Amino acid sequence: MESYIMNDHRMEVEQGARFEFGLNWSKFLKVVDENRLARAEQTLQKLLAVEDLRSMNFLDIGCGSGLFSLAARRLGARVHSFDYDCRSVACAAEMKRQFLPADSQWVIEAGSVLDPSYIKSLGQFDVVYSWGVLHHTGAMWQALTNVQGLVKPGGKLAIAIYNDQGLRSRCWLLLKKAYNRLPSGFRWLILWPAFMRLWGPTLARDLIAGSPFHNWTEYSDIRGMSPWRDVVDWVGGYPFEVAKPENVFEFYQRRGFTMIGLSTCGGGHGCNEFVFVSHGHHDQNGRS
Repeated sequence: MESYIMNDHRMEVEQGARFEFGLNWSKFLKVVDENRLARAEQTLQKLLAVEDLRSMNFLDIGCGSGLFSLAARRLGARVHSFDYDCRSVACAAEMKRQFLPADSQWVIEAGSVLDPSYIKSLGQFDVVYSWGVLHHTGAMWQALTNVQGLVKPGGKLAIAIYNDQGLRSRCWLLLKKAYNRLPSGFRWLILWPAFMRLWGPTLARDLIAGSPFHNWTEYSDIRGMSPWRDVVDWVGGYPFEVAKPENVFEFYQRRGFTMIGLSTCGGGHGCNEFVFVSHGHHDQNGRS
């Protein structure tokens, strides 16, 4: 599994068809501390409306740095993490080595949410978590279909999907495609204008208010990234798909799920966050 995943991923990155998220996450490892871990735990507690995850199985799809897998493990869950990006898998493994070495209750591996045989082999979980991942697969609706069968009856599915802004989203898609197809030495031609679009107004307001870089220094991204790494992640993030909140809600409602949590990005370019509860067995075609 890991060998073919690694080869496919490397080829897509070289062809400019995929952003290498794991390279970004490897830089994040240097700033992980107890404060970030505590915030990650609090985020999961609030998202899932739980005090802890004891006696639960937790699946982290697209685990990235491994920060939230680690948070789930510290909250008491048995954790299974996988990612299509092998640098992310390595990053999560290093996270485990640093904070929970030799822990048999946390498994980390390479895998694809679009691989039906792999998904079927995983079984079912009390919590299936995939924050900001499925819209980067290149086949978002198939990925949304595949994950439903991983949730136990009565279990929770927590996902975050980029908001559909219509024309703005299509413009970002074009920029992301161009960014990934450029040689690395020329990507600043897109990155810096995008940075000014995303952060310019905020930095200008801080300067006018007499507090230069106030929001930059106080920035606290829910995923734990620095503001600069977050900009790189946003601009580079490709494949890229979007959905309106009602589309995601209706998609899972038709498949026997009840939405118990929703947090939107207010119509902006960020993620809408959903928590669903499963009410029965679901196959990979959406039948319950």
